[in-house]
Amino acid sequence: MWGSRLSPGSQQWSEAEKLSDDATRSEQNPVLFLAPDNVLWLLWTAQISGNQDTAIVRYRQSRDLGKTWGDIATLLDKPGTFIRQPIVVLENGNWLLPVFYCRTRPGEKWVGNDDISAVKISEDGGKTWRDVEVPDSLGCVHMNITPLRNGTLVALFRSRWADNIYYSQSTDNGESWSVPEPTVLPNNNSSIQVTTLASGELALVFNLMSAAGAQERRTSLYDEIDDGDGRKEPVVTHGRAAFWGAPRAPMTVAISPDGGKSWPWQRHLDEGDGYCMTNNSLEKLNREFSYPSIKQSPDGSLHIAYTYFRQAIKYVRVTPEWVKESA
Repeated sequence: MWGSRLSPGSQQWSEAEKLSDDATRSEQNPVLFLAPDNVLWLLWTAQISGNQDTAIVRYRQSRDLGKTWGDIATLLDKPGTFIRQPIVVLENGNWLLPVFYCRTRPGEKWVGNDDISAVKISEDGGKTWRDVEVPDSLGCVHMNITPLRNGTLVALFRSRWADNIYYSQSTDNGESWSVPEPTVLPNNNSSIQVTTLASGELALVFNLMSAAGAQERRTSLYDEIDDGDGRKEPVVTHGRAAFWGAPRAPMTVAISPDGGKSWPWQRHLDEGDGYCMTNNSLEKLNREFSYPSIKQSPDGSLHIAYTYFRQAIKYVRVTPEWVKESA
C-alpha cells in the first residue's frame, strides 16, 4: 500500500509513501477512515497470491492525518475475510464495517462461487467486533452501507453473478438486514460505491454493464496465476458460478431520489470497451475502468476517483446538476 496527501489549496499531491510491504502476500482494497476522535485508520486486505480465501484484514493508525503512521496490526484474522467499503459511524456511536467471506472447500481454488456478506459491529471504537450475517447473501459482495434521513440503512452490493446491483436495508442500526434483492441497475461483478448527498438523494458510481454485454468469459480473476499448489477448479454446488470477464466500462454516475429504489438520472464519466479478460497492465492489455470512490464536498461537488486501465487513478469532479442534465 502507498499513500499520498493533498494539502488544502494545493494542486499537487505529495510524493507517494510506502505504507505496507509484505512480500509474502497480495495487499488490496485500501480503506481510509477518519474516526470521531480524529484518528485516521488505513485498513486493507492481505492474501496469499490469488487465494482470497486466505485474506486477513490489517490496519495502521495515524494521529496527525496521515503524516506519520503507527505499527501495522491485524484487525480481522479469520481467513477469507475481505473488505472494500468504508466504516459507517451511527448516531448511537456504533461502528459498522461491511465485510464478505471468501469461502472454498478443501482442495479447491477460490473463484468467488460461495462468497457471502456480513457486517462487523464495534461498540468500543474498533477494539472489538461482533458479526451480523446478511441473510441469503450468496454472491453479494462489496456491501456498501449508507444512511437515509429517516434512519434506515441502505446497502448496495456487487454481484458475483454479474447480473444486477443488489439492495438490502436495516431499520435497527445494522443488527439485522433484509435479504438482498436485485435493483434495476446492472452489475458486471466489479465494484461500486454509493454515498448519501446533502439533499438526501443517493449518488452511485458503477459500470453500466452486466454479463449480458460480455462476449467472452474468464475462469476467475486470477486465472493467469499458477500457484502450483495442486488445488483444483471448484465444483459448482449452488447452480451458479461467479462470472468474470464482463467489460468494466462505461464508468457511470447515477442519482436516486428515493433511497435506491429508482435511478432516473444517469450519466457516463468515461467510455471504452472495458476489456478485462487479462489483468496485464504492464503491456497495456487491460482497458478497464473500475473500483470507483465517491465523496461530496461541502460545496456540493461530487469527487470521484477510479482505476484507469490498471495503470493509474483517474479523478473527476462533477455536480449533481450535471448528472441530472442528462435526463
